[in-house]
Amino acid sequence: MSVVEVGHDDQVRIVGISDQHGAEVFEHSLAHGEDPTAAPSCYGYRTVRPLAARLADSKIELTLLVAPLSSKSRLERRPPGRDFDLVLAPDEVPRMYQRIAAYAVVTSRCGVLATEYSDRTGAPGRWGLPGGGIDPEEDPTSAVLREVAEETDQAVELGDLIAVHSGHWIGRSPRGDVEDFHAVRLVYAAECAHPTTPRVLDVGGTTESARWVPMAEWSRVRWTSGWREVLGQLLPVS
Repeated sequence: MSVVEVGHDDQVRIVGISDQHGAEVFEHSLAHGEDPTAAPSCYGYRTVRPLAARLADSKIELTLLVAPLSSKSRLERRPPGRDFDLVLAPDEVPRMYQRIAAYAVVTSRCGVLATEYSDRTGAPGRWGLPGGGIDPEEDPTSAVLREVAEETDQAVELGDLIAVHSGHWIGRSPRGDVEDFHAVRLVYAAECAHPTTPRVLDVGGTTESARWVPMAEWSRVRWTSGWREVLGQLLPVS
């Protein structure tokens, strides 16, 4: 199956830092559909944890702490997922689209901050984390603070980059066209010292509502499958 390519590559540069001596051991340009945390295997390393992400020379530079692989075999790239009911017209070709976004796991005395997807998305009624796409020439930390404010009206203090999540699938977008979609999500920790009732400031966008979820109840929320997987690795099991 052929695809239409639309500016999908060369947005993210990965820098590997050795956990043994703190030196840079490789630099890698992320390809479409490639999981950033698996990319170090090309050079004989595995990802220990993310260190930081920043805007550098008009690209997102993602720094990973890496350690040598016990085996020299390269991790194979998994094929993209596909909408189970996807049917292409004879002349319909998927459009490649790579989206780099920044999100935050915001916690407070009220719990964890959640945002509900609107009907302008492919998952209306389901829940995710506040955040969104990084604008051109925007630093990831600035992007996530902007998105949290727009989607929840909460003032937060940003912490460390705690996870990098990648998703790749082929499906029909809410606009009706078919995308070969590669999502790269930078996930930060954040704290809200003075939580208030969340409200959506960017009305009419992709966020329908926002709320605080008590920490003991987070697993009962109708998260998207991707966010449930991420939160299951970061939050205590209730």
